[in-house]
Amino acid sequence: MVETPKLEQKVRSEQARAVARLLRNPGLVTGAILILMTLLVALLAPFISRDPLFQDLSVRVQAPSSVHILGTDQLGRDVWARVAHGARISLWVGFAVTALSLGVGTFIGLMAGSFGKGIDNALMRLTDIFLAFPSLILAMAIAAALGSSVGNTILAVAVVSWPSYARLVRAQVLVLREREFVEAATALGSSRLRIALQHLLPNVLTPILIQASFDIGQAILIAAGLSFIGVGVQPPTPEWGAMVSETRNFISSAPWASSAPALAILFTVLGFNLLGDGLRDVLDPRARK
Repeated sequence: MVETPKLEQKVRSEQARAVARLLRNPGLVTGAILILMTLLVALLAPFISRDPLFQDLSVRVQAPSSVHILGTDQLGRDVWARVAHGARISLWVGFAVTALSLGVGTFIGLMAGSFGKGIDNALMRLTDIFLAFPSLILAMAIAAALGSSVGNTILAVAVVSWPSYARLVRAQVLVLREREFVEAATALGSSRLRIALQHLLPNVLTPILIQASFDIGQAILIAAGLSFIGVGVQPPTPEWGAMVSETRNFISSAPWASSAPALAILFTVLGFNLLGDGLRDVLDPRARK
């Protein structure tokens, strides 16, 4: 009973130091602010902007003003409304792609590292096949074959994103399975599946989390690229890459129409990259040293 308050105090002290490390990292804080701003715009888009599909040809290619704060495009649509609603699509694509690729890649990497050489070789050769193709070209081929839609774009980008998680998790598992706690669990009669799920998986969550924070921005960037070249999300859906593609021919007469979604992509991807760098610095003990 005497040790319990001291243990609780030690835990609270560790938590306070962890929070302090997070707040002292300028990159992490900056990235978190950029992401929070994008999330707020996405959540509040129906309340802070107009209908992104409404066309008014009488105000087409109009410069930013008090009525249209980011101007209008070649069809008289409000650019701010389209950027705000585009944030909902881009963030959904980023989070959905990362969740799918993380789940598939983590499962394959965990099985490859835990279940012996035969399964390891089979799963890693499958991973090598996907890694042999340039990711953007493979995503273009898959998106073109499936058809243009938000769901197919998510699937296409997820297919080219999971191998990095498989490689990362397998490498971590190969190191961890030689540790004493795994040997102890094996000696107690635990199955390989139980060891993988209860002992190995929790110990690889930190590098997975760091990798995922980078990959959300990367998924948004690849999806925007697919939409820009016409095999991703199609107009008139307000997706940032499609918006840049639609307005690129008017860049001299209406630069705001293409620069607004381009800057939205820039700052969102930058936010996730800064967040990933900050998490790596804070959560990786080797980086802290």
